[in-house]
Amino acid sequence: MISSILFAAQATVPATSSWSPTVGIIISICCVISVLIAPRVIEYPQVGPSFPGPLPLSIPAFVGAMCFGHLLGVAIVLGLTNIGTI
Repeated sequence: MISSILFAAQATVPATSSWSPTVGIIISICCVISVLIAPRVIEYPQVGPSFPGPLPLSIPAFVGAMCFGHLLGVAIVLGLTNIGTI
């Protein structure tokens, strides 16, 4: 019975794109943009352990910016896949 429920659920899932260099480039660009915007958007970007290098971010702020970049990239990839561009 459980397998029949899984087969029914499988029929309703829309097609998603598989990984390709285009998908990787889109997500990478979104991550870079989010890291560049993060110091202006985060209220306290330098609270916590400092990030080694020239970025004005702490390690938690950098991880948060990268997470947001991945979420933004996945949303863009799914949107472009849905309209048939990718």
